[in-house]
Amino acid sequence: MAFGVADARAQQGEPASRNETDPEPGDSASEVGAEEAAVGSDGASASSVPGPTVEDTDYAVRLRGLEERVNELKEKIFRSKARLLLLRETVLNGVVSGARARIVHRNDMGASFVLREATYALDGSTLFNKTAEDGSLDERREIELFDGSIVPGNHNISVFLMYQGNGYGVFSYLRGYKFRIQSSYAFTAEEGKLTTVKVVAYEKGGFTTDLQDRPAVRYDVEVKQDVQAASTEAEAEAGGS
Repeated sequence: MAFGVADARAQQGEPASRNETDPEPGDSASEVGAEEAAVGSDGASASSVPGPTVEDTDYAVRLRGLEERVNELKEKIFRSKARLLLLRETVLNGVVSGARARIVHRNDMGASFVLREATYALDGSTLFNKTAEDGSLDERREIELFDGSIVPGNHNISVFLMYQGNGYGVFSYLRGYKFRIQSSYAFTAEEGKLTTVKVVAYEKGGFTTDLQDRPAVRYDVEVKQDVQAASTEAEAEAGGS
């Protein structure tokens, strides 16, 4: 506004009065120079800040790899613990070559579902527990959860699976949905036989079935003579004779 008034007075022939508070030309130049020097100093200090180095990137990659190995070790520890507990029960019950069991996870879900989390337990002992947001769990079509000796009699398998919807384009909204499957199954392990329980995750119904009603599990069971145990016993008898 002050400059507009000065211009109007100049056009009317009146001298424009200088504000007493306006800086002197010399002072203004010195202040501008000081500001430029400060900006130059700041720019120099900012440019002197080092960016991420190749060593930092390599360290992050090694750290990520170490975390993945730790998760794999945790998974193996869970499975080993379950086997030790079952072996202890076998020894305490005096059954050395009784029954054997094999438990397998199989993923037969369609492309609309991606497995993010899976937890399995046998008689209350955790066999498998893993969460994978990168899709690596969904890529494994079959996972062997347990294969070893077991006390003859009744046993129970507990299952928890969490799937995330998957879609592209107009179906991309499916990614916001999560589907949980919680189930249990009781089976009998017979002495001298191998019982294989395959837990199969699949889509039930048809094209008209609502999406939330499709995820399900079934249990495919196969019981046959334990050839491995029979051969072990035969070798023991041959060695004793």
